[in-house]
Amino acid sequence: MTAQTSTFAQPHPYPGKLIIVEGIDGSGKSTQLSLLQKWLESKEYKVFFTEWNSSELVKDTTKRGKKSKSLTPTTFSLLHATDFASRFYHEILPPLKAGMLVLADRYVYTAFARDAVRGVSPAWVRKVYQFAVRPDMAFYFNVPIDVAMGRLLRGTRAQLKYYEAGMDMNLHPDLTESFRIFQSRILMEYDKIVGEYGLTVMDATKDIEVQQNEMRRLVDQALVNYKPKRGTHGKRTVFWRRFSVRRSE
Repeated sequence: MTAQTSTFAQPHPYPGKLIIVEGIDGSGKSTQLSLLQKWLESKEYKVFFTEWNSSELVKDTTKRGKKSKSLTPTTFSLLHATDFASRFYHEILPPLKAGMLVLADRYVYTAFARDAVRGVSPAWVRKVYQFAVRPDMAFYFNVPIDVAMGRLLRGTRAQLKYYEAGMDMNLHPDLTESFRIFQSRILMEYDKIVGEYGLTVMDATKDIEVQQNEMRRLVDQALVNYKPKRGTHGKRTVFWRRFSVRRSE
């Protein structure tokens, strides 16, 4: 299946807006999305947040697989697809139908990039995720590999993870060098994805405040004609009673 025949070819029909961020580990995308969420909530928008690999349905299975280092590329791909499908139908679609702003830390493009680097067929992966809707805004935080590595090693955990470094691919016996090779290949896949799907590229080497101001400017423009409303896809009041919206600290 090609991009032209996928569901990404047309905007979704729901009254809400879906805003997503992408980038390699250490790109700073999560920080920027968190700041954007606080800003949107300060403007009294109803916001719902979701992140990659967080569904309770497969979280334990994925954790056990990673711990035992028994995940094959295809198994890894299918677990993440299951996680995404669970979150898509239970966390992303309901607030979109209710007219809310949905912020997603990683979306299907993460699978497109990582799975391709692990040797899974790009066409097959796109077909697996064909049920997803096209985001209203998709930001890609582009960062050089050395900058990303420096941030991760200086961060609170100060270490690289096994699968994050692509150690399952036997690229290099050294964790740091494996990370450099693996994530560099993911960067190349993201370059293809940006051209294929038209992601908005952000220079992730700039100061946090500069990036955030640019992100807010673009989001503000995109929301000019956005008016939260019930629409024909569901009752927001019912949704808000059933689901809790993450509050900013």
